[in-house]
Amino acid sequence: MKEFDTIAAVSTSLGEGGISIIRISGDRALEIADKIFKAKNGKSIIGMKTYTMRYGYIIDKDNEEIIDEVILSYMKGPRSFTAEDTVEINCHGGVIATNRVLKQVIKAGARLAERGEFTKRAFLNGRIDLSQAEAVIDIIRSKTELSMKAAIKQSEGTISREISDLRNKLLQLIAHIEATVDYPEEDLEEMTCNKVIEEIKNILEKINRLLKTADEGKMIREGLKVVIVGKPNVGKSSLLNALLDERRAIVTEIPGTTRDVIEEYINIDGIPIRLVDTAGIRETENVVEKIGVEKSKEKIEEADLVILMLDLSRKLDEEDEEVIDYIKNKKYIVLLNKKDLGRQIEKQEIDKLNSKYLVDISVKTGEGLEKIKSLIKDLFFRGEVKTEDIYITSNRHKEALIRAEDSLRSAEDVLCNVNAIDLASIDIRNAWSNLGEITGETVEEDIIDKIFSEFCLGK
Repeated sequence: MKEFDTIAAVSTSLGEGGISIIRISGDRALEIADKIFKAKNGKSIIGMKTYTMRYGYIIDKDNEEIIDEVILSYMKGPRSFTAEDTVEINCHGGVIATNRVLKQVIKAGARLAERGEFTKRAFLNGRIDLSQAEAVIDIIRSKTELSMKAAIKQSEGTISREISDLRNKLLQLIAHIEATVDYPEEDLEEMTCNKVIEEIKNILEKINRLLKTADEGKMIREGLKVVIVGKPNVGKSSLLNALLDERRAIVTEIPGTTRDVIEEYINIDGIPIRLVDTAGIRETENVVEKIGVEKSKEKIEEADLVILMLDLSRKLDEEDEEVIDYIKNKKYIVLLNKKDLGRQIEKQEIDKLNSKYLVDISVKTGEGLEKIKSLIKDLFFRGEVKTEDIYITSNRHKEALIRAEDSLRSAEDVLCNVNAIDLASIDIRNAWSNLGEITGETVEEDIIDKIFSEFCLGK
């Protein structure tokens, strides 16, 4: 256990609500709470049993004024979230009541916690590893049930166990190599090379399996950014409204109605989709509309997927061709809208586009809208989102796996070409260290500080 001062913060969202929770953590937690808590039965809380609660009042210790009616709970370390003595004060919700109670806790001797400091202490005290700590913020920020499930699996240690297993295998290889170097015998080195190469291939296969889930995992965690583009008045805003099932964007027959970017989230089989409705891309002299067009082009560059809308009831023109050329190197779906008004676009006119991702739709009648969802799953999730898979959702984890893979391939190359097991051992050690960054066993302190600085206060 590490020695820290005692910290406090509001652990619930500030605003109107039934209750708020102020969390106090550290070896002086109970002592500090006792200074400002007056139990209904008049007893001191010093010595109260762990995992019990007391009903009473928070008072201003300077003048004995009652601040709020509360319930106080106590969890003795190391069997608490932070692995330290922890007190939680359940007071009435609301900004004023909550801040008045917190003010008394600070006056009694606690320090206001920094962002993520409670979870950071849980990590530094060895209750959770770094991967599990990162999952805490992912749970809080989850936008769908699937992203929540992936975060909970990570918080339970599924990724940690996979990484620990790989690191243990690498450690066994290092020990085997060192034994060979320390006690050389005839033909032993060649036999060790073959054994190590075989084991490295097995480990690389498992790393590759984890890496294959990284892109999907990132989308489950952060959402898929989908930009709707096309020339003015082809139905972009109507599509946004139809997918959201609400009137979010203004729709008129006047081209150029949408002047700015509109962003909303939808959920497709657990995948958070960030839909971006853009201004129509065309040449214009209108200053405001021109800014909107430039923003649209910026959003296309940032997009994971572009939905291009064309008006099926009209012939293609130069504006359509310009948008087609602009998106042809991106992942795209092309929606041929206004099917209910008849077909004017011939297939040969759009033969430069992949026919697999061309869909005739009518936003007005709803025909073809379900096809959009299946194409998104096909493009990014091989047609199916599997809830039982282990996903690598963090870029930090992905980068560490890639570095470990590079080190092992370098070791494999050395063993295959020069049979130099001592040189290969250096690369294997690097891979072991790279994987340790994921769980926090070999990560540098500044990276730890950066990770926890992204947490909310009180967590």
